[in-house]
Amino acid sequence: MSLNKKILGIIFANMHENVVPELTRQRTMGSVMFGGRYRLIDFTLSNMANSGVDEVGIITKSNYQSLLDHLGSGREWDMARKNGGLHLLPPFSNLTSGMYRGRLEALYGISDFIKCSDADYVIMSDCDVVTSLDYNKVFDAHIKSGADITAVYSTANLDLEAAEHSNILGIDETGRVNNVLIDPQISGECNVCLNTYIISKDLLMSMVADGAAKGIYSFAKSILQARCNDYKIMAYKHEGYFSKITDIKSYYNANMALLDTDKRQKLFPDNAPVYTKVRDNPPAKFAIGAKVKNSLIADGCIIEGTVENSILFRGAKVGKGSVVKDSIIMQDTVIGKNCVVDCVITDKIVKITDRKILTGSANYPIYIGKGAEI
Repeated sequence: MSLNKKILGIIFANMHENVVPELTRQRTMGSVMFGGRYRLIDFTLSNMANSGVDEVGIITKSNYQSLLDHLGSGREWDMARKNGGLHLLPPFSNLTSGMYRGRLEALYGISDFIKCSDADYVIMSDCDVVTSLDYNKVFDAHIKSGADITAVYSTANLDLEAAEHSNILGIDETGRVNNVLIDPQISGECNVCLNTYIISKDLLMSMVADGAAKGIYSFAKSILQARCNDYKIMAYKHEGYFSKITDIKSYYNANMALLDTDKRQKLFPDNAPVYTKVRDNPPAKFAIGAKVKNSLIADGCIIEGTVENSILFRGAKVGKGSVVKDSIIMQDTVIGKNCVVDCVITDKIVKITDRKILTGSANYPIYIGKGAEI
């Protein structure tokens, strides 16, 4: 990190689960699968690893078994270390903590962990934004501006549904945040907060202690919104490509955007790889007569039918005579023979029996839950 300052990373794995309840019923937001072989947390954690953040705490809340299995010791992100490294921080980790209601309460529950870190600054981030971000640049801007808090944002055209699950920043000509709208009923081009912040550890601990004493728990409402004139909150504009998950439709679109070579290259730049858990699968197998067009096919897949404009995760199988179009087929899903699967999201280990016809639309993709058989 710049200026020889040590940075502690804090990732909130459960924030925003309410926006995609279909996908988070049995897992955290950070565990939601994305892009054929990744989880949402992989992008945030890889950004930290690529930026030189070597100590990261991941705050969980519930349904975090799949997250524990995915992250393991943190070896894939080079965070299996004696000093620093990856720390999984479940609720009820001390006598005074419980199921938190907001970011400040969650931080209060792990306050001992933060205090024991020798970091000078803290980066806080969620898992609802998929992007490639260099935290060194954000940190340099934070130091240069003398900010109390630096919030990362980007501009985007939002519809009412997307804005309803976003924080919108008002920014003056100097780059200072002078207004914060939380889940507003607006549309059009907005300064969308990417839920990533840099703050000094001492100031953060002061805010957390004050919040606990006053019974406040929301960082966005009680700090960013209510006290934007008291603290110097500066905005850092992220110019790169990003996708924000605000509902099942945006999740579908964010995955489908990866079929665009230009967007895929921006999300996976050569100098900032995205790391994930290694699964030792054989290469994908394409049977005689199989047809695949404009799709992402992960290792371990077996394709006997036709796949177009789709994303298939590890171990997915498409039977002979079946047609899969504009769909997201997650890990170890089996599609039988002579099926039609169009605009469908299947969760893990789904079985679609022979001759089934499932047709959704890009605006209303059909979702099939984990382990279902139809």
